[in-house]
Amino acid sequence: MAAEISKLIGYELPDRPVTWFKRDLILYALGVGAKNTEDDLPFFIVDPNFAALPTYPVVLTFKGDSQELNLFADRMKGDNIPGMPRVDPNRIVHGSQSIEVLKALPLVSGSGWKWKTRYTGISENKTGVVLTAESTLVDPENVAYAKLYSSSFNIGMKIAGDKFNKTIAGPPQAKPIPENKKPDWVYKDETSTHQALIFRLSGDYNPLHIDPAIGQAAGFGGVILHGLSTFGFAARGLLKTVCSNKPEALKLFGVRFTSPIKPGDALETQIWEVGPGPNGTTEVTFVTKNLRTGKNALGGGIAYIVKSPSAKL
Repeated sequence: MAAEISKLIGYELPDRPVTWFKRDLILYALGVGAKNTEDDLPFFIVDPNFAALPTYPVVLTFKGDSQELNLFADRMKGDNIPGMPRVDPNRIVHGSQSIEVLKALPLVSGSGWKWKTRYTGISENKTGVVLTAESTLVDPENVAYAKLYSSSFNIGMKIAGDKFNKTIAGPPQAKPIPENKKPDWVYKDETSTHQALIFRLSGDYNPLHIDPAIGQAAGFGGVILHGLSTFGFAARGLLKTVCSNKPEALKLFGVRFTSPIKPGDALETQIWEVGPGPNGTTEVTFVTKNLRTGKNALGGGIAYIVKSPSAKL
């Protein structure tokens, strides 16, 4: 069975076409909390300063090249993959997400853009299977604009039936939070009670985020906000506090999803500078805390940024 499960490593899915328009960038910005304030206006007012939030590509795996609604269950069924049982969309938990920004996105894609995905890691134990996928967004000339890693925990899935772990590629991991040191930056924000209604319009129509009965059945006590919305809230926090709100300053951003939040919850992102990053960047470690529950919604946060001179410690 180890031979069968090993076939997953390096397996490439068929390329998928992806597209976006300016309205998609605006919808995404609103879905991750952009408000009618001076520092958020560049992300949803079409003027000479209009720009995409650098984390926008994370939603393209759901959106694809369609402007229409989609069925989440169909999106998650995926392709027939060697050695892989059929995925149950009701038993998948998003474990982690990262994005490395290689080039700034154009405001409108045009045709010919592709989403390329391969599996780079698999871990099985008695509770289920964790899959790590590497996705690359490329333009019609096959130039890469972003590289993303996403891990999903498939609860109860069995492949080999024994412990198994193999990884050939993955994102950088966060350094520990410095002991006995207050955060260098703190950013507070608040989700709205209708946050999930807006974020889903970027392509993730999982009914868990809209139907209270499904949230109750899943043990969450009602609807929960998309993890990728919280991801975007934290990225906006880093842009504002450390990067003078310049989207081009965020080069890598990654998190582990540690606890769900509900629409309307307030968030606090705590950020520590932990040393130099690659290519002249600064590396930071961060967590995003749910102020209602006191739990970390996002843990293991890592970012490489071009720190603004005005971002004083």
